Amino acid sequence: MSESQTPAQSAIRLGLITGVIAYFIWGIFPIYIKSVDAVSAMEIMAHRILWSVPFGALILTFRRQWPEVLGALGDKRVLFMLALAAISIAANWYIYVLAVLGGRVLEASLGYYINPLMYVAAGVFILGETLRKAQIIAVALASAGVLTLTFGAGVFPLTSILLAALFTAYGYIRKTTNVGAMPGLFIEVCLLSPIALIYLIWLIKAGNAVFLSGEIGMDILLVLAGPVTVIPLVCFALAARRLRLSTLGFLQYIGPTLQFALGIYFGEKFTLYHAICFGLIWTALAIFSFDARRASVLPRPALRTN
Repeated sequence: MSESQTPAQSAIRLGLITGVIAYFIWGIFPIYIKSVDAVSAMEIMAHRILWSVPFGALILTFRRQWPEVLGALGDKRVLFMLALAAISIAANWYIYVLAVLGGRVLEASLGYYINPLMYVAAGVFILGETLRKAQIIAVALASAGVLTLTFGAGVFPLTSILLAALFTAYGYIRKTTNVGAMPGLFIEVCLLSPIALIYLIWLIKAGNAVFLSGEIGMDILLVLAGPVTVIPLVCFALAARRLRLSTLGFLQYIGPTLQFALGIYFGEKFTLYHAICFGLIWTALAIFSFDARRASVLPRPALRTN
């Protein structure tokens, strides 16, 4: 730390660096998926889950968070909620991987643009919250964007809606469950790992697995599925403790913006209706963010794990 920096300024600087790293990794994640596009979505999922376990264990050891893991395992309610969270995030991961492998990165990015507004909708329909005028306008614009794409291009963005809905469900569960980011994720992948391991063993015995088929480079890439899943979450956790929620709220748009750019780079179809849809949603997010900043109630971004 330089002499001119106070401890608080140093903490904010570290928070900004780790926050940008987290959202940058999430934003370029389609590049990783494209690099293993010879592998089926289910096998990629299995590797994400399995290799997150040992890598997550290393992080927990380094951060001395094992007592929190043991405490959560001893609480039946927390364990049940984490099981629900595991189902939600596994479905989110699978749909996301399918979207990227299927050349629908733009649709995936739309889902994460919609996500903050989906939280608002959840607050209204689940928690009975009342919307402010600016929030109503933002939700209306986003809805108009989805309808434009549906009726104009003739394509209902089902992938976008599912990604946003599943991640909203995951975020809500984790928000109401008393466990930290890394301990919670570790328990989630541990709960999913028996299924992933059984599937991978079956795939290898059937001779249909890409893993251990003789391509060392591909094997290494698949093992890296663990670190690329866990590292951004750890960076996010570090940033969340050091930054204002309004700052985190703006940083969260780095991810879908990079994904959007990658979708264009990959040559995905981008029509006038896509432009109108994204334009309306970007406008909605600008209004939403400005209103939240003014009211100082910007919701905490959910724990991203795609």
